[in-house]
Amino acid sequence: MLRYYFFLGIRSLRRNPALTALIVLTLAIGVAASVSTLTILHIMSGDPIPQKSDRLIAPILDNGPLEGYTPGAKPFDHQMSYQDVQNLLASKQGMRRAGLYRVNGVIEPPRKDIGVIEVTGLATNKDFFEMLEIPMLYGQPWRDEDEKASADLIVLSRKTSEKIFGTANPVGQHIRMFNSDFKVSGVFDTWAPRPKFYSYNGRSEAFTSEEEFIIPLSSAIRHELPHEGNMSCHSSRDAGWQGILKSECTWLHFWFELKSAGDRPALQNYIDNYVADQHKLGRYQRQAPNHLYNVREWLVEMKVIGDDSKLSAWLAFGFLLLCMVNTIGLLLAKFSVRASEVGVRRALGASRAEIFLQFLIETAVVGLAGAVVGIVLAFGALALIALQSKHLAAVAHMDWTMLGVTLLLSVSAAVLAGLLPTWRACQVTPAIQLKSQ
Repeated sequence: MLRYYFFLGIRSLRRNPALTALIVLTLAIGVAASVSTLTILHIMSGDPIPQKSDRLIAPILDNGPLEGYTPGAKPFDHQMSYQDVQNLLASKQGMRRAGLYRVNGVIEPPRKDIGVIEVTGLATNKDFFEMLEIPMLYGQPWRDEDEKASADLIVLSRKTSEKIFGTANPVGQHIRMFNSDFKVSGVFDTWAPRPKFYSYNGRSEAFTSEEEFIIPLSSAIRHELPHEGNMSCHSSRDAGWQGILKSECTWLHFWFELKSAGDRPALQNYIDNYVADQHKLGRYQRQAPNHLYNVREWLVEMKVIGDDSKLSAWLAFGFLLLCMVNTIGLLLAKFSVRASEVGVRRALGASRAEIFLQFLIETAVVGLAGAVVGIVLAFGALALIALQSKHLAAVAHMDWTMLGVTLLLSVSAAVLAGLLPTWRACQVTPAIQLKSQ
């Protein structure tokens, strides 16, 4: 019976084609507007590393001056000073530790026909690769002894490697960068977590393209490579590179990887003791609370999902509700002309429940048609949104989950909108309809 009603619903699409098209289009526009904004919110709020997001911990320490501090206030900056990074790297806390900062550079390829290539990447330590499960295409990251020796090694992204060396394995080759020769120790495969949580300097950066290279933190420090991003200096410092390294200026990020989420209290205790010891040495005058954030908490703290994105989603759903109200009116008009048909079916023995089910399935068919048109409109809307900026281009794409949501949303909206018209259709009195024929 359900199959029969479904085919009746398909045939009903040909009745009053202009009215049916208007119902489908009204529903599709509302669904497309909702799904477009919901898709962006879905991508932005995704867990970039779900298999261990509760075990990756970012410590936030407040090393600002006592002057102007309000007790209980959150830290002014979410980055860390170089001396704290070095101390925490040597702490042996957790399974792995990684300090990092972003650097820009120009690669001079061995082939002169290519020309120089401007790239952006990371300076970090070896643990970073295993911590973030970066897939290797060729070779491997540098060894511990290379890190200690501040060796000039580089791991290229697949995209950068293919720009310079084509599809050949470049491990062992040399490239000119930062006025030095860097040896290629490996190439990592396509890797672009969204959002880019590990090095966050604003929402626009959280959804930018993948890293183009990674070099040892010790090598970057030896070459005195300036960082790309923000630096917060709470007090005066000595001039020059060494002055930056010894200062309280914050410009690096730091992450721990714990063996289990249950190790977090022990890490909190260590961090609190560390700050207390540093206070005795004349640092950390504020004695502010120290914070630990896992990946999900970090994304919330950094406000990766802004209030404007949430507001846009609510407005889009409000528009969908308005479209549903219009759909109710159109369905009332569509079903009202079928009162005689309902009267005949009731006179032949059909119950109100059967009539209700038939008309409800017909509205579901309308919802399916609306879903198809809505998906097309949603793809068009996302394409237009992607043209606005690189940040939006990275998140304005639909995945299989959102395709399923689109289908479910459209059918649900149609069924909900059809409840009142369907109920009204069931109230037809057979005797009155038959007498009027």
